[in-house]
Amino acid sequence: MKTITTWIKEHEFEADHDGNTIRIDGSKKKGHGPKALLLSGLAGCSGIDVVDILTKMRVEFSDFRIETQASQTDEHPKVFTEVNITYRMKTAAENEEKVKKAIELSLDKYCGVSAMLKKNSPVTYTLVIE
Repeated sequence: MKTITTWIKEHEFEADHDGNTIRIDGSKKKGHGPKALLLSGLAGCSGIDVVDILTKMRVEFSDFRIETQASQTDEHPKVFTEVNITYRMKTAAENEEKVKKAIELSLDKYCGVSAMLKKNSPVTYTLVIE
């Protein structure tokens, strides 16, 4: 895997991966900050896994949303001390255990971003069935 990140101005950069670009902005005015981008990457990585696993389980769901939140140290380098992910989706109440199983498989086995973050800080989750 390779990305190319090009400085635009001030704290703004554009990152390219295989022709897809993302704006990164340290001042968070015109793009994600770097740490927010990491949390978004975690949500995307795990979300893809959960969708794939639930599809294989033939679990019907909709309105799937993932919220990530991290606490960090006060001293530089400011690193995450814990990460919590809230998974929200509409599905039948009887699917709750299957959804939890899909999330746990993602976070513990399949999602590489989760595996990397867990080397530094705990990653926990909450499931909200709507």
